[in-house]
Amino acid sequence: MSVALRPIGTATALVLAYYLLPLNERFEGSTAVGLVLGLAAVAALFTWQIRSILRSSRPRLRAVEALATTVPLFLLLFAATYYLLDQAEPGGFTEPLGRTDSLYFALTVFSTVGFGDIAPRAESARIVTMAQMAGDILLVGVAAHVVVGAVQSALARDPSTAPGGARGSGGTGRG
Repeated sequence: MSVALRPIGTATALVLAYYLLPLNERFEGSTAVGLVLGLAAVAALFTWQIRSILRSSRPRLRAVEALATTVPLFLLLFAATYYLLDQAEPGGFTEPLGRTDSLYFALTVFSTVGFGDIAPRAESARIVTMAQMAGDILLVGVAAHVVVGAVQSALARDPSTAPGGARGSGGTGRG
């Protein structure tokens, strides 16, 4: 049970950090560079997590942990960017964005729901939103495929982790 709580704890800690970290900087060139570096860090973290899945004796659990870290981190990175962008360029969105509004907008873009209550007006806001849309497609399509492939490779390498595999005294093979 405690192992299952780790992904929830990680996602919760990331959201708390988003709300607690000071975001006072204006969105300028350095902030755009920060977004690019943040996305590179997410990609590096994801690569490390895939390797971890491949080496794990519980690849399914590691896959859940990987997604519970990567997806919130990706979304919070964009939420922080939207927040900073709105602070630097008031009127860049159809309404002022606080932290929750920025996170809400990032989630509606990610989920492709697009209620239309918040929309980018300024060109810079539209560029960042388009970057998130492209990243969303990669994250959902490519990253999910890579995670599933890593889990399958790990299970093929170690038959004891597959359902019904020999785990000794009553193991379930879950993980």
